[in-house]
Amino acid sequence: MTLQEYDYARESASKLAASCLLLALIMKNLGGWTPTLEYYSGYCSQDLHPLVKRLNFLLTYQPHDKLKAVRTKYSHRVFFEVAKITPMDMLKLEEKLSSC
Repeated sequence: MTLQEYDYARESASKLAASCLLLALIMKNLGGWTPTLEYYSGYCSQDLHPLVKRLNFLLTYQPHDKLKAVRTKYSHRVFFEVAKITPMDMLKLEEKLSSC
């Protein structure tokens, strides 16, 4: 989804990927940013927090008439129906981010 949003073009691909991973870990209650992830990604958790919040905002307030093909594709079982996962409440996300 970020590929079609100009605001994310200035972010490095590695930071965007790391932020997406952190958001996914939090959304699925799989823990937070570990020292191993920090070592291999080169990013500490606090570096990713602003981008994680922006990504969750993008998921929450996206127009549903755009990107129907992408949403349909990732709603399929083959892709674990990730498009059907509800975004996190912004306050809960903030709480989770402050604890990791």
